[in-house]
Amino acid sequence: MQSWGLVLETTVGVGERKHIEAFVMAQVEGDKEAALAELERRARAYSPEHPRSPKRRRLFRHGDGFLLVINGAWQSYVTRFTLAELIEDSDHPRPLAAEEVVPPPAPEPTGPRGIPAPGLECDDDGIPVKPAWLGRADLR
Repeated sequence: MQSWGLVLETTVGVGERKHIEAFVMAQVEGDKEAALAELERRARAYSPEHPRSPKRRRLFRHGDGFLLVINGAWQSYVTRFTLAELIEDSDHPRPLAAEEVVPPPAPEPTGPRGIPAPGLECDDDGIPVKPAWLGRADLR
């Protein structure tokens, strides 16, 4: 089953601090048409913080989304509503099949600047137990 993200990109802040931020409003499971209908419902109902005194509000359909342009007394504010198919989510990773699980390679012992040093005693992360500078006469 496909998963769709309802993404909102909107103008936040005022004056020189005005910028665009993106948010995932919701995630919809199912077909694209149902997700697009939910996105349109949210776009029509959306009421941004700015401008405080809107003079004109226009909602445009554009590809798989909508563009809301609100003209204020001094500035225009834009909000983009985009339908996007979820491909990957680090918070809910796809479970790996047994054949995909590969154990990580054991780290090679290295000396200063990552130069391999066979026989150098290292911890589990490949970091030398005794620093290379320890005991050097030229560092006194």
